Amino acid sequence: MELTNKIAVITGAGSGIGRASSLKLAGEGATVVLVDFNKETGEETLKLVKEQGGEGIFVQADVSKDEEVQNYVNKAVETYGRIDVFFNNAGIIQKFAPFTSVEESEFDRIMAINVKGVFLGMKYVLKVMEEQGSGSIINTASTAGVRPEHSVAVYSASKHAVIGFTKGAALEYANKGIRINALCPGGVQTALTASVATQFEKGGYVPEEISNMRMGRYADPKELAEMVSFLASDRASYMTGSVVLVDGGLTL
Repeated sequence: MELTNKIAVITGAGSGIGRASSLKLAGEGATVVLVDFNKETGEETLKLVKEQGGEGIFVQADVSKDEEVQNYVNKAVETYGRIDVFFNNAGIIQKFAPFTSVEESEFDRIMAINVKGVFLGMKYVLKVMEEQGSGSIINTASTAGVRPEHSVAVYSASKHAVIGFTKGAALEYANKGIRINALCPGGVQTALTASVATQFEKGGYVPEEISNMRMGRYADPKELAEMVSFLASDRASYMTGSVVLVDGGLTL
C-alpha cells in the first residue's frame, strides 16, 4: 500500500469529501488524524476507519481558531511524531444571494472557515513539514476558485484565496521537499450540496444562472478521494502549485 507508515491529517473529516478521503487514505495504509467541528460525525468517521482495519485518532476543532488548529497539529505530532500528508479540506458554502444583500456576518463566516482556516492549517503544518524536510499538502478549493458561480461571490472569493495560498506557498517550499496542490471539485453529492436545494426551496431566491452538470450527475465523494490519494502519494512527486479540476466538465 502506497501510504503505509504515512501520517495523514484530514480536516472536515466528518462528512463528504473529507470522510471519503479519510477512508481512502486509511485504506492505502496511512494512519489518520481526523479533524472536524462536529464531534459526532468525526468520531463516526473514525469508527468507519477502524472497521476497515485502519488506525487513527479524532480531534475536535474549529479550524478558524488559532489555538484549536495548533492543538490538532500538536496532537498529531505528539501521537505519531510527524505529519506526511495534510488534506486541508474543511469548508462551508455561502447562502445564494444577490451581492448587495450579503450580510457582513455571512462574509465573516465564509472567510473565517474557508480562508483563515486554510491559512492557519498551512501555517502550523508547514512548520512541522519543514523540520521533516518532506510532506504533501492538498487544499480543497473549488471550481468557483477558477471561475465564479452566480450569486455566491463571497464563496468564490474565498476559494480564489485558497488557490492563491496554494500557489504562493508552493513557490516558497518547492525546494524544501514539500508539495502543495489545490483540489477543485465541481458539484459533489454531499450534505453541503444537498443544502443548496433546500435553500432554493425555502429561501425564495434562485440564481439567474445555475451551473450545468455536463455529465448529468454530481460526483460521488469517493471520486474526489481518488485524486486526494494520488496527490498525497509519490505518484504525484513532480506536482506542486497545481490546481487540479475534478469537475465532470463543469468548467468547460
